[in-house]
Amino acid sequence: MDASMFAIQPTSAEPIYRQIVEQLRRMIAGGQLSAGDLLPSVRDVAGFHAINPMTVSRAYGMAETEGLLERLRGKGMAVAATTRGNATQAQRMTLLEPQLQALARHAQELELPSDPVLRRLGRLLED
Repeated sequence: MDASMFAIQPTSAEPIYRQIVEQLRRMIAGGQLSAGDLLPSVRDVAGFHAINPMTVSRAYGMAETEGLLERLRGKGMAVAATTRGNATQAQRMTLLEPQLQALARHAQELELPSDPVLRRLGRLLED
């Protein structure tokens, strides 16, 4: 597992630490990360994405507080043993709901019909 696992968007309105926590939630729920998997170090993530190490540390700390991660002495952060991966499709869809609502709102504001938006989304999902 390396620092490139995170897709950080510095220009996003969402703070970087929240982007990291949300991505961790989705990767755990989707089964991409399993209990015991080690995460890249704070230094590696910060260096790879050219962001402040305190931002990464804050994200990891929040995820630890939520019970998603656990600190392993001498090894770093790992996905918590109590974390249940491979959530049901309904649970994973719940994690996606805010982004779907934002997408729908943006399409309405741009007065785009749903068919081309759905076709474009379908192509993006196939990539």
